[in-house]
Order: sequence, then C-alpha cells, then structure tokens
Amino acid sequence: MLLPIHEALRAALRSAITRLYGIDGDAMPSIAVQMPPNRGMGDLAVPVAFELARIARKAPRQIAQELADDLGPVDGVAAVEPAPNGYVNVFLDRVAFLTGRAGVADPEPAADPNGPKTIVEHTAINPNKAAHIGHLRNAVLGDTLGRLLRFQGRRVEIQNYIDDTGVQVADMVVAFRELESMTPADIEARAAQPDFDYYCWDVYAKVTEWYEADPARLALRAQALHALEAGGNEMADTAAVIAERIVRRHLATMARLHIGYDLLTWEGDILRLKFWSRAFDILRDAGVMTRPETGKLAGCWVMPIEDAAAEDGENASGDADEPREKVIVRSDGTVTYVGKDIAYQFWKFGLLGTDFHYRRFVETSDPPLWATSSTPSEGAPPSFGQADAVYNVIDTRQAYLQDLLAQALQAMGHTSQAERSVHFSYEMVTLSHGAARALGFTEIDTTRPFVEVSGRKGLGVKADDLLDRLADAAGHEVVKRNPDLTTDESSQIARVIATAAVRYFMIKYSRGKVIVFDIDEALSFEGESGPYLQYAVVRAANIFRKLHERTGLDEAAVVASLASLPGDALARGEGDDLWGLVLEAARLDEVVDQALRGLEPSVLAKYAFGLAQAFNAFYHRAPILKEEQVDLQRWRAAAALYFKTQMTRTLTVMGCDVPSRM
Repeated sequence: MLLPIHEALRAALRSAITRLYGIDGDAMPSIAVQMPPNRGMGDLAVPVAFELARIARKAPRQIAQELADDLGPVDGVAAVEPAPNGYVNVFLDRVAFLTGRAGVADPEPAADPNGPKTIVEHTAINPNKAAHIGHLRNAVLGDTLGRLLRFQGRRVEIQNYIDDTGVQVADMVVAFRELESMTPADIEARAAQPDFDYYCWDVYAKVTEWYEADPARLALRAQALHALEAGGNEMADTAAVIAERIVRRHLATMARLHIGYDLLTWEGDILRLKFWSRAFDILRDAGVMTRPETGKLAGCWVMPIEDAAAEDGENASGDADEPREKVIVRSDGTVTYVGKDIAYQFWKFGLLGTDFHYRRFVETSDPPLWATSSTPSEGAPPSFGQADAVYNVIDTRQAYLQDLLAQALQAMGHTSQAERSVHFSYEMVTLSHGAARALGFTEIDTTRPFVEVSGRKGLGVKADDLLDRLADAAGHEVVKRNPDLTTDESSQIARVIATAAVRYFMIKYSRGKVIVFDIDEALSFEGESGPYLQYAVVRAANIFRKLHERTGLDEAAVVASLASLPGDALARGEGDDLWGLVLEAARLDEVVDQALRGLEPSVLAKYAFGLAQAFNAFYHRAPILKEEQVDLQRWRAAAALYFKTQMTRTLTVMGCDVPSRM
C-alpha cells in the first residue's frame, strides 16, 4: 500500500526543508505526492520545490537537487532524484516492496471503539411494497460509503429510516380497508405470506388510481394519517403489521446484495417518544421557529429559508422580494415531514437530550440487527447516535430538505455539526430500451433514450425480479463455460455474479449522473462490469491452480522463494512492465482516500476496472505458465498474486465476492 510511504516521504521532506531553509510549523508548505505520467519519471513525484522557490528565492530545479541530496533514507524508497523541471522524483525499492507484500493482505485498521463515530443513513424505502431498482442505487451507494469509511478504520454506524407513519403506509391501510375489504385479521394472515411485498405492489398501484378517480377520497388518507400519528388504534395497529412485514422482505432483498444495517429507526417511535416535541421546544425557545398571526401561514410554525433555489413549493410562502418561510407544523397541529427529520438529525448528533428504547429485530444476525422502540425492552443494546458526522444518502430531489436540516443546526449554533451534516445525493435509475423489454415493459416511448419507472403507478422493476433475471442469465453463461459443474454450484456462482453486476453498475457512474440500466452491459464478461473484474481474479487464481498442478508450487511456496531470487526481473527499464502492475495494485488505499475526499465511489469503480485491464494486458504480454526462466516466472507469479489479493480487497470494498469459477 502506498499511503504509508507517502507519509514517510512527507515527514522526511519536512525535516529536510527545516534543515535547509529554516521553515517549520505553519510556514511549512503543503507536500503533495503525485503519480507521474510515465514510469521513467519515477514511481512518485513531489512538486514542493515550486512552492519553496518563492520562499527560498532559488530555482525549483536547484531546490529539488538540494532536497534530493539532503533527504536521507526513507523506508521503502530506493532513490530520490531531481528532475530538470523541478520535481523531486521518487523510485521505490521494487524488490523489497513486492517481496514483502505478495500473498499478504494488508489488514484494514481497526476502528477505535471510543473514537469519533460516523452515521451513514441509507435505503429508507417506504414500507408499503417491494423494493425496486431505484432503491438499489441508494442502498448500494450507502453501503459502499460505509465500506470505504471502514476500510480507513473509521467507526461507522449504518442506519435505515423506516417511514411507518407516512402517506404511503396510510394509503395501504386505506387500500386494504376500502378496496380489498380486509379485516385486521385478514391483513395479518396475508402479511404472513412470502409474496406480501409483491401483493402490496399491485394494491398500491390500485389505490393510487382510486384516488385519482375521485379526489374526495383523499379525506380517507388524511383520516388514516391522523390515526397513524396518534397510535393506539386499529388503523395504527394495521399499519404496524404491514410495515413490519414489508421491512423484513426489504431486508431479505438487501441481504442478496450483501447490504446490512446496525439500526432500523422507526418514524413512529420518533412520534411516540415525543422527539418532535423536544425538538420543537428547542427550536421555538431559540427563536428559530416563529408563528405568524396573519397571512396564509397564520397559525403555522415556520422556519426561515436561507436559499430557496431548490424549494419544492410545499408549505412555503414568500416571493422574490419577501423572506421565505417553510412550514414545520401545520395550523392543525400536525407535523410536516421536515419537522420529524429535524428531530431525527438532532438525535443523530446527540443534541436532542433524549433517546430511543431499543429491541432486537433480527436475532440470528451477527452482530444482531437492532430497531428503535417506544417501550422499554430487555437486554443491553449498543450505544446508538452521538455521531461526529452524518451522511444522509437521499436522491437529489431531497436537496432542499437536507439544506433545511443543516440550516436548523446552524441556526441553533451547532456550526460544526451543520458542516458535517452531509447530503450524499444521487440521480435516478432508468432502463435502457432493451432492459425494459426484457423485464416485461410492453409500451416503450422510443423517442426518449431511456425508460423511466414509477413505483406509484406500478411501472417499476422489482429488485428481486432484477436479481433473479441477472442470476438466470449469468447461470446460462457459467454452465456454457463450465459444463462439469453441478446445478447447485452453477447457481451459487451465478448469484455471486449477479450481485457484482448490480453493485458495480450502481457505483461506476458519478453520483450526479442518471443511470440507464442495461442487463447486457451489467453482465458483460468483457466490458466495464462487475463480472469482468471477477473474471480477472478468477483468471489469476487459475494461474496458481495450474502452476501447482505442473510444478507442485502453491502460492505460499512462490512467495517463500522470492527472498533467494535475483531482482533483475524488476529492474528499472526491463522490469517496468511487471512493476507497473504491482504499483497499480498498490494504489488501493490511495484510491479509497480519493473516493472519500471527493465523496465519489465511482473513483473506486474506475480504478478497479483499470486494474483489471492492466492485469489482463499483463497476462497476455507476460506468460507465467509457459515461461521457462524460473526467476522470471516466479516474479511474474508474485505480481499476479499481489494483483489477486488487491483486486479481491477492492471487490470487497464494493460489496462483491469472487466466484470459484466463471
């Protein structure tokens, strides 16, 4: 890994700068460590001489020479040379680097259990129907963000917010009562069926059309909403049955993608435990919220809007020449979704002065999955909340709401928390025409480059259906390539491939780009896809399987032999090709750092694709099994092994496994 070498190099350069130029403390220039454009210029390059030139009043080239002469030994560095243009070029000790890392997976740093905590809240699917393809981008991005943070040793808590008292659940209560004519006992019996989420998908589409046919029926929605918020009644009990069962189905879907959570936060508990009342008192007493006596918002509690550029128009007042305000509490006393979200965000940062009760939601998971509760329960749960930073993974349409959360924190004087209240946004998922047809869409507007989906109208792609379709297609390819596999073996491999296909597709594009999902592209063994990355690792593993069959050497034996081999195969010039693969594989920690600094998981995906391409090119240019020169064969095998280790780690950060065969 390269970042420890970066830091050792920076430390040595800082010492040299102090000795040579008397610069220390705040006057010390920043020392960037870069990857030069070609290998002949070094493995690393440092442009610090250009900044020092203004201070030391010397030419950058002279400063680079002085730094190179004074630097002294740096662990992992073989040579430091000044470049004519003023860069300090750094050449690593290639033999020592590969010998020490081949076959060894650098352990990720363990999180300090008492260190700062980062909360990542993601998924947050309304518990009223099956998860669909759009939900997968949220969940995969959030899960990948959590994995990136944990890779760096951060203490991370993953939360999933369950809106069990919102409009969508209220609509399902109305639909079961009015359209399906079901009693509470009927609903409970139907909820026990394994296809309940699919059943609700169709019922939700029906109730949407039912409202549209007669808007007067929306009064039933309002009635249900009041009942759900009040709790302790038949409607609320029915909603709880629906939501709990749907959430369990969502968890099963997400588990197929290796996505899990630490805490399920139920909106109903926020209401029942009076979280909003506590937040209301805090905001009112601080003067952050006011109650107009006149105007169209009379009787409402409102909060000023600092930037209305992204305002969604709901419950707001003001024009270009007037202050704008957002309704937090309606004149009838009901709380808008903004109010509940403010209370939740305050709790995440430990600023609410109160806490949930907790219950084990899934006993069999390791560690157990916890959920909030409004009643005391047995057992000692972990400590939740009290975060140093919060990432809310929500699509771009919610930018306005997320701005309001930060504004509320800022208005209360919690400046640092406001700065660390981060909206991890993303754009929507659509379908290619081919994918839409394959998934059952019969009416496609071919004048548009993609097909939009709508869960509300029932025009969506259920996540489980998509995964099943991908697994089935992958299975056919696996059987064709490996006819000797059993049905169970090929099915298991196909599921692993399908997971990688979805996860990689969801993160390979920048967060701000609309995704046009295509089944063939996602499953391609040759293109920029998850299966392509997996195949590269399988290919590397096959090298060692065949090497062992032919020579009796396993991976450990190859690694053990390196210490006694001459390092000519890695020498500058003739060994640049081999070394180039090793150095690219070593960049994983650097890339993870870059992805987190830019909050862009696609950086990791693009790196993984480039690394797989580099290995496949090396595989064809530098044969291992057919190489007759033992020294060269072993060093090439060591490079392939290091690639396999690093690419496997990269796939793990992306939530993907490596199949045994492809």
